[in-house]
Amino acid sequence: MATERLVLRRFRAADAVPLAAYRSDPAVARYQSWDAPFPIGKAETAVRNFAAGSPDQPGWFQYAIELTASRELIGDVAVRLHDNHKQAEIGFTLATPYQGKGFATEAVSAVLDRLFRLQGLHRVMGECDARNTPSAALMARLGFTREGLLRQQTFIKGEWTDDLLFGILAPEWLARETVVPA
Repeated sequence: MATERLVLRRFRAADAVPLAAYRSDPAVARYQSWDAPFPIGKAETAVRNFAAGSPDQPGWFQYAIELTASRELIGDVAVRLHDNHKQAEIGFTLATPYQGKGFATEAVSAVLDRLFRLQGLHRVMGECDARNTPSAALMARLGFTREGLLRQQTFIKGEWTDDLLFGILAPEWLARETVVPA
């Protein structure tokens, strides 16, 4: 998949070093399930697992986000396709230097477009730590509806955290005026 500035593609072995680098940033890891630093061995295993997945089969698939101009890996978009092939969960991670520049919006939009237009999904949901205001704002900007707050839902990194739940339905996404090119 390609957008104006990005290529969203399958992970490959060479991605282990940049994956370890951005996942080792404490600011990037703050609201994620992994701890920083993220060792290279763990990144190599992750990249192998990501590369083995399929975006069309139930389970997790991780898209690598690459800058078109420099071919640099700057983040990833994760999709967990449900067994019914009609619902999915989405998550996203972007290296700190590329946050706040519209790259996450561009990447997630392209993935949502694929999910709704090409794969025919009915619903996509997202969940984030309630303190992660940039992620919540991104989902709202893309048309997700905040559907709930799960108080002290997750025990992670030594603390209980509240989780925000978001969802978007196919008719809501397909009614949008702007279509991200594939």
